[in-house]
Amino acid sequence: MIPVIHAITPGDHYSPRTGSAVPTVVDGLARAAERDPDGGRQSVAIDASTFRPRYPSAEIVEYVGTGAPSGRERAIELGLARLGMPRSATRRYWAPQADAIAARPPSIVLAHNAPILPELLRGTGHRVVLYAHNELLRTMSRAEMRRSLGEVAAIVCVSEALAASYRAQLPPELAERVHVVVNGVDAERFAPADARPVGPLRVRFVGRMIPDKGAETLVRAARRLDRADVEVVLVGSRGFAAGDDLSDYERGLRDLAGDAPGIRFEPFVDRDALPALLASADVFVVPSQWADPCPLTIGEGMASGAAVVASRVGGIPELLGDAGVLVEPGDADALADVIAGLADDRERLGALQRAARERALAHDWGWSWTTLRGILESALDPA
Repeated sequence: MIPVIHAITPGDHYSPRTGSAVPTVVDGLARAAERDPDGGRQSVAIDASTFRPRYPSAEIVEYVGTGAPSGRERAIELGLARLGMPRSATRRYWAPQADAIAARPPSIVLAHNAPILPELLRGTGHRVVLYAHNELLRTMSRAEMRRSLGEVAAIVCVSEALAASYRAQLPPELAERVHVVVNGVDAERFAPADARPVGPLRVRFVGRMIPDKGAETLVRAARRLDRADVEVVLVGSRGFAAGDDLSDYERGLRDLAGDAPGIRFEPFVDRDALPALLASADVFVVPSQWADPCPLTIGEGMASGAAVVASRVGGIPELLGDAGVLVEPGDADALADVIAGLADDRERLGALQRAARERALAHDWGWSWTTLRGILESALDPA
């Protein structure tokens, strides 16, 4: 297979010091590819100023980046793009990375959330695949889609839900290039604890403390429960730094929790600390308010042997399958009822925990990489 270079957003950190999803996906795929006799060692292009230590899973292609466009620049650019003008600020932001990649031998470039890269790499000998982790097309006209994405070898989406949205928006000749590679999980690193201590039902939430992640729903559910045999711990900060000052939203969550027993808040933890944290969970809650295409924490919670309770939105239902419990987003009463039911029925709790672990073992990063490799081989050699 020809070499693979991952292109991630300039300024993203290819490091366990952050909780950012895209670098975590790249690390998982790169490790799986290196173990595959038909894969090989991959590369990732990153800004030289980003965090160290870097993940050791890929060769680093460094470049010196420029500052991100300002909000004003983005607003002007969006208006001009609607008139058919090029996105000059975005091109300038991505150009140093594109230049670094262009200097490499011809490769498959996986452009993570980067619909600008196919244009910037045109004529360089590289084959570009748009790897979509989120909705990227809403501000693009079909003319811009054809101009920017017309030469991509494939478009990879991280869930069927996201892929359906892309197929509906893209011109037909591009819609037929859409494929799905669901995020996997490191089921060796994320694993159940050897023994679960007897005591309260340990309910955990891990994520950024922003409204989209739905922590408020869990706090409201915990207030409604008001049970001494249920311990709820919410882990995260507004960003990826434990020392950040509390946002208004975070202060509001603490006010909402009040003096309710069994509700505790802890700041952001990095990727290295996450396996032990998740292994401590009996129940892992993902109460997303937005249509999250494929949250990594679902797989990591399942691999850790927790019963997963999550919102019925985005790609979560297909990711969870029948190995967890779904509730409507924002429905604190339903969430409280599910948690109470698991606290009262330890047999059902155990069955869900075993089902979650089994599903995670079947959907690890090796599984994701095998799916992606097949798509790449087919796209590059359609005959």
